[in-house]
Amino acid sequence: MNPETTDSLNLNLKLKQLENAAKHTFWDFIGCELIELKGDQVVVAFDILPHHLNLIGIVHGGMHASAIDSAMGILIMLARPEANVVTVNLNMNYVASTGEGRVIVTAEIIHSSRKLITAQAYARKENGDLLAFGTGTFRVLERHVPEAQTESDKRGTMDERGTRT
Repeated sequence: MNPETTDSLNLNLKLKQLENAAKHTFWDFIGCELIELKGDQVVVAFDILPHHLNLIGIVHGGMHASAIDSAMGILIMLARPEANVVTVNLNMNYVASTGEGRVIVTAEIIHSSRKLITAQAYARKENGDLLAFGTGTFRVLERHVPEAQTESDKRGTMDERGTRT
């Protein structure tokens, strides 16, 4: 097997692991789906549903922000699989509105250091019209393996009122 095929298989495995890990999380709740990873970009999408709309019938800005933040986060998780990453800053710009169809979000990393990674993402209608764009900075955290717990650790202790802590 050539290195390119091995890289592709490893990437597909990582993507499947992310998809499985995302089940029953916020990502799953808002209806985003991972479409593709092409080069150094991640593409995600969501079909606009009634619960994505605000009171005037257009996609709520928070939905755009969530999809953009999630797309950038996935890309950064793939770039740093040995670490956990969290958003520490998200800047959004809203350009146009829509109330129906499918939204495609494309994310790419624009700067990376040991502890911080900055990315940008664009949300577009299927016809390519720009809806919103954002930049995000993500903190790279070391992944700590939890220590083994004893049964009493799992149960906790009781305070003076008999409440478990």
